Amino acid sequence: MSKSFFSKICKYIGIIGGLFWLASCSVTKNLAEDELLYTGYKTIYQEQPQTPVGKIAESEINAALDKAPSTKMFGILPIPFGLWVYNDFVKYKKGIGKWIFNKLATKPVYISTVNPDIREKIAVNLMHDYGYFNGKADYHVVRNPKDTVKAGIVYTLDLKNPYFIDSIAYMGFAPNTMNIMERTKKWSLIKPGQQFNVTTLDQERERQSTTLRNLGYFYFRPDYITYQADTTAVPGGHVDLRMVPAAGLPEIAQKQYFVGDVLVYIMGKDGQVPNDSVQYKGMNIHYYDKLHVQPKRLYRWINYHAYVKNDSLRKLQSRRLYSQYRQQRIQEKIAQTGIFSFMDLQYTLKDTLPSCDTLNVVLQATLGKPLEAEFGLNVVVKSTDQAGPGATFSLTKYNVFGGGESWNVTLKGSYEWQIGNSKGGGGKSMNSWDMGISSSLTFPRVLFPTFGGHEYDFPATTTFKLYGEQLNRAKYYRQLAFGGNATYDFQPTKVSKYSFTPFKLTFNVLQRQTEEFKEIAETNPALYISLENQFIPAIDFTYTYDNSSLKKTKNPIWWQSSITSAGNIFSCVYAAFGQPFDKKNKGVLGTPFAQFMKFTTDYHYLWNLGSKNALAMRVAGGLLWAYGNKDVAPYTEQFYIGGANSIRAFAVRGLGPGGTKPHTGKYGYLDQTGNIRLEANIEYRFPIIGDIYGAVFLDAGNIWLMRYDAAKPEGQFKLKNLPKQIALGTGIGVRYDLDILVFRLDWGIPLHDPWDTGKKGYYNVEGKFIRETVLNFAIGYPF
Repeated sequence: MSKSFFSKICKYIGIIGGLFWLASCSVTKNLAEDELLYTGYKTIYQEQPQTPVGKIAESEINAALDKAPSTKMFGILPIPFGLWVYNDFVKYKKGIGKWIFNKLATKPVYISTVNPDIREKIAVNLMHDYGYFNGKADYHVVRNPKDTVKAGIVYTLDLKNPYFIDSIAYMGFAPNTMNIMERTKKWSLIKPGQQFNVTTLDQERERQSTTLRNLGYFYFRPDYITYQADTTAVPGGHVDLRMVPAAGLPEIAQKQYFVGDVLVYIMGKDGQVPNDSVQYKGMNIHYYDKLHVQPKRLYRWINYHAYVKNDSLRKLQSRRLYSQYRQQRIQEKIAQTGIFSFMDLQYTLKDTLPSCDTLNVVLQATLGKPLEAEFGLNVVVKSTDQAGPGATFSLTKYNVFGGGESWNVTLKGSYEWQIGNSKGGGGKSMNSWDMGISSSLTFPRVLFPTFGGHEYDFPATTTFKLYGEQLNRAKYYRQLAFGGNATYDFQPTKVSKYSFTPFKLTFNVLQRQTEEFKEIAETNPALYISLENQFIPAIDFTYTYDNSSLKKTKNPIWWQSSITSAGNIFSCVYAAFGQPFDKKNKGVLGTPFAQFMKFTTDYHYLWNLGSKNALAMRVAGGLLWAYGNKDVAPYTEQFYIGGANSIRAFAVRGLGPGGTKPHTGKYGYLDQTGNIRLEANIEYRFPIIGDIYGAVFLDAGNIWLMRYDAAKPEGQFKLKNLPKQIALGTGIGVRYDLDILVFRLDWGIPLHDPWDTGKKGYYNVEGKFIRETVLNFAIGYPF
């Protein structure tokens, strides 16, 4: 080791030691002269607002007054760590000292930079916006008696009584415009008796503008509407509102326009200018060399007609008036096909005559790349002491038939080998591999049935898929699974998505069995039944709610629930021919089929606390009931728990069912599955440095059996055993967030084993503390 390298190490050690010494340093020694160090604020309301709008006003006012001091870590903890670093490292202009300053220092926040006088005025303006026209605000600076260079701010707020809307009237618009406003008044967001609220007034302007633009008023904008408020007409805190045209409202803004000719210009994939054209049902299509899009599809997308529920407005729309909603839907529909890499949809006047009331539709687009390839490589380490590489190669062809269809072929494979003794210490290696292929064809529309040929008023796709997978567990068994399905996906709103699979058929074939496997099957017949040859004919429905895409969502919610029915249609067919519905071992082509009902639900909630701090929560559960033709559900459908995305203090399949202690025998890990699943997780996420974040988490849950199993007597679900059979674990983690990718390392610490460990008390974990903890490395957040 060189002398210079040794000296650098000593320097870094000295710097790290110096950071701990910072705690004894002053936070005010490098303050600017004649400045007061800001230590925080306090709000005092003369009377707390009681109305719902008042609560919103209070929240907005507090946000306007809020300013995090530099004397608190993360804006919460009363530890001025960043200020300590600032005072002691501000002198460094380069080197490691400058790096520490840039990464860890927090600049001092002064009273003068907080600008309390401006914040006071903003608070008063917010009071007026929410109907507190007589509201007042004041502030005063309070010096710290122990350190006079430190000071806080106390804001005193008096909202007084709010004003309420007495009436709303429309005045000054053109007769036709006024007529539409009056006819749509029942959908108004402003109602007599509501508390005056500028936010609601702005939303009503947006609603009126959107309504008019959907009925042909192409040039209308929300800014063309303003309000007049009279607080004297009706005494006692009431407001008379009048919606009137803004000054300078142009004449064309109150004129309706109709849709005229449709012109389409399709450039080549490298931007080549169109050199040929074709007409289809009055639509002029210009393209380069070859038309890669079906004209009838273009016609349907561009001439998509959005009907409204209101009968009185439907007649107006049927005249092909311009519609802002229709324009947005056309753009979304064409973009969803993936045909074009660039697209621009415009509406232009047909001619320059003052009497012109017609807009031509002009679509300009550039063809996208027809093929896309993707290659993925990963390394897995499992709780079964298995490790090895895996790879995935995917090839997608877009616009297969000229209607936005996409065809995907995916190849995947992995190989795993034993990196330690097998469970139970048998010492034999258990190398495994699996490989699979899948092919899917997706149509950006609903097929079978087409419901009269009309386009849906929301994204809808149809996907057909075929797949096959070969799984080999050396020294154990080999299994082949293949099948196919047809799935419809619908997204009627931005937050709701429905997926319906009316046909899904999988065939599992147990190709090879070793003597070890036969031994296990003799002692545990349920495991063998779950893996034996069988058809799995199923129908599946899934609902997903996700409001994270909404602009005003502060704390997003993600909730997904699904229900699967397998084998029931086949059993009904047998029953129609006189076979009992609950008869066992009915088959198709000589092979039995599975029969079960399965329900799963998964709820996520992210509570953003500000300053990149967040509390993430998840609750998940599932039920699986096998009956009729088979009392044991297929192994691939059963629940398991534990691992990097579940209860992180326990390994994958390291829990359950119920109070059953994990097997120590050879290959015993394969049997840790169940029919009932309950899980709950909570995780506090906070920033550390730059893109590095920390986490503290608590996980709980387990799986159970619905039926009694003599091989696992503690595995059946019983309510009285629930408290002691819920596994509990905690831990800490580090995340490196690159926006597009998150690398995660979690250290899980078990707090309660759900089986009898022989120890008394709630903390009953067997073995030494360090040996029982689990280290999880994963990509992406757990939930």
